[in-house]
Amino acid sequence: MNAAQIAALVIFIIMFVLIITDKIERQWVTLGAGVLTLIIVFGIIMQSPSAAWQTLNLTTFGDVGFWYVGSGHETVSIGINWSTIIFVAGMMIMVAGMEESGFFRWLCLRIAKAVHYKVIPILITFMIMSFVLSMFIDSITVILFLAAVTIELAQLLKFPPVPMILAEIFCANLGGSATMCGDPPNIIIGTSLGYTFFDFLKNTGLIALICFAVVLVYFLLVCKKSLTVNHKEGGIDISKIPDPKDAITDKKHFVISWVIFLAAVVLLITHAQTGFTVALIGVAIAAVTLISYGKRIPKVLKTVDYKTLLFFIGLFIVVGGLEQTGVLELIANWIENVSGGNALIMVAIIIWVSAIASAFVDNIPFSATMVPVIQSLAGLSGVDLHVLAWTLSIGTDIGGSMTPIGASANVVGISTAERSGYVVTWGKYLKLCAPATIIVVALSMLIIFVRYGLI
Repeated sequence: MNAAQIAALVIFIIMFVLIITDKIERQWVTLGAGVLTLIIVFGIIMQSPSAAWQTLNLTTFGDVGFWYVGSGHETVSIGINWSTIIFVAGMMIMVAGMEESGFFRWLCLRIAKAVHYKVIPILITFMIMSFVLSMFIDSITVILFLAAVTIELAQLLKFPPVPMILAEIFCANLGGSATMCGDPPNIIIGTSLGYTFFDFLKNTGLIALICFAVVLVYFLLVCKKSLTVNHKEGGIDISKIPDPKDAITDKKHFVISWVIFLAAVVLLITHAQTGFTVALIGVAIAAVTLISYGKRIPKVLKTVDYKTLLFFIGLFIVVGGLEQTGVLELIANWIENVSGGNALIMVAIIIWVSAIASAFVDNIPFSATMVPVIQSLAGLSGVDLHVLAWTLSIGTDIGGSMTPIGASANVVGISTAERSGYVVTWGKYLKLCAPATIIVVALSMLIIFVRYGLI
């Protein structure tokens, strides 16, 4: 390894360690590492302003292909993936508007009422809702409201909420793997490799749906006993449960939220046909949401998670450093040598390494690092890049469900439960979710083997 490669790798490792220890807010960690990459790797060692400029990728905004691809392909380049950042920001603003109108709480209460507040049907419907919503909306938002309403219902219907919350968390992570906009790693993979919403739906979506059927049965079997409510004990007063319509804080914006959400779904589903890129869709969604709120725009903007957006920017610079110096190509060569060019072994390595790594570290930097690796790997070995991409997506998205710190949705769900006095220990979490994760990763691997003709 040369000096530039060593420096880029050291910066990356230090960044990862600091993210894991969580002593410094992660956006400052990645931004600091990004600045060091620009100064030390590109400036002092490589003395290449062009490499730094290419990594910053600012000229992409002036490229027509960044906004509209027509019959061509979306602009793909190394460095900062501005498509991902703009799309995530747009979705954040849309979700903030939906939250402001009471959309999510209304939906939860409406479904609970539809199943007559029966605990097992609530478990089933909330798992389905978590899976489906996370295909289109950030899983953190989905879990935030599902967990809050689950606790509210649990206190009124007298059942322990933790098993249901953990089931919802798992389904949110699984649902996020089904579409390009469902989970940040998929957005990174999709925008980096030029995949569409339907590409994910036909590949990872099918895998996620099959796995969801298995997971639904699993959680019903392991949670049924603990969620059984003894109605003979009394004290359960359905009349005290809030009416769904009372959750709506603003009727006008509630309707507007529905319209914007449905429009966003249609645009994402059809973006391959219309030629609109995810960057353009993100800008359009954000603009319409903000215009609809008028004078309340500042309140909506305050709820946007700017820290995550800054985190992305710093992260992409660091990963760009690894790519520009050739470190990622070295990793690809190592995997190719270990697997002997065998697609079967390669897929097994990628899915299990991705899953295990994502159980303990943030899957966003991991996926951003691995995208150029699988590109190099496909070029070296001749293995279909599509197969490696779907394998990486499934491994990073689902692996995060294994531990309490594996995904942001896990942390949010557990924190919500603990604020209400329901402590979730590592042992309790692992007992329920670790077996489910292993089952789903193993099943996904087998589906990939069979569907893509690897066995």
